[in-house]
Amino acid sequence: MSQTQMNTDVPHKRRKMSRRQRRKYMWAYLFLAPQLIVFLVLSAYPIVMSYVYSFFRWTGVGPLDNFIGFNNYLQLFQDNRFWMDFLNTVYYVVGTTIIGVGGALILAMILNDARLKGKAFYRTIYFLPVVTTTAIVGIIMSNIFGIDGLVNAILKAINIVDQPIPWLTDGALAMIVLILVGSWKGLGINMIYWLAGLQAIPNELYESAQLDGAGFWKTLRYVTLPLLKPITAVIVLLSLVSGMHVFDLVKTLTNGGPYFATETLDLYIYNYAFTNVHGGSTSMMGYASAAGVLLGLFTFGISLIFGSAGFIGDIRKVRKKRAEAKSKKKVVRS
Repeated sequence: MSQTQMNTDVPHKRRKMSRRQRRKYMWAYLFLAPQLIVFLVLSAYPIVMSYVYSFFRWTGVGPLDNFIGFNNYLQLFQDNRFWMDFLNTVYYVVGTTIIGVGGALILAMILNDARLKGKAFYRTIYFLPVVTTTAIVGIIMSNIFGIDGLVNAILKAINIVDQPIPWLTDGALAMIVLILVGSWKGLGINMIYWLAGLQAIPNELYESAQLDGAGFWKTLRYVTLPLLKPITAVIVLLSLVSGMHVFDLVKTLTNGGPYFATETLDLYIYNYAFTNVHGGSTSMMGYASAAGVLLGLFTFGISLIFGSAGFIGDIRKVRKKRAEAKSKKKVVRS
């Protein structure tokens, strides 16, 4: 075969390969198209438009013709209720993270014990609240903690209290109940995350610790917790972000009461966007959109802080390894 024929055959083969690749990509994009369309219509477009609406005084109906710039944001910063709801959200996030994440770790360590029987049953029981609809949980708990609810009935029956405790009509108690119910609701999923991390730790490390005479607390401090650091950051971050966007539980359990003592930012946005709880005659979609933008920025800030902390930690580890490698080379040369 001549050199000319070889040169003419190569581009022909390349064209055939490119056609196959184009056909493969075409089918891939075709299967991705439905999900992409749903994302663009139901996620990307609303997010972009919420930024646009935040610069208008708009009720959600009619044209966008009343441009007010940053007035919605200025009004938000001057609204005491907004900052009170921000603090309520922080209280809820911190409370559910400490109780939910810490309690789930203790529960996971108990269920990870090889001597425990009936693990599958206990894991199922603790995971059931996760798959239960949050709104249903809120309605049931509002009846349980009501004035004439089950909790007060039990306390009165065993003579602990004479008068029913206002669990949901006292601001501080209502927030405590909300945090406890939210922690219980997310306990199962955090337990699964912790179990995955615990089961990834080699048993040889525990056996070596036992041979060295380490007890439970030393093993926990020097073996278990250090090896759980990567998944700890993930679990805490997920818990924080989830807590920042709590809505359905608050809506059905306390509805933000009493006197907005348990109203969170998500419920605040909902009330201004779709109700007239704010005291006006119409909804304030533009104002609510500005509040939603700020909530998104708050959530992004939390994620950025955790991501930066993890990145800095990785850099320190790399530098430490490099320093150790250099020291070893110096020892070998000497």
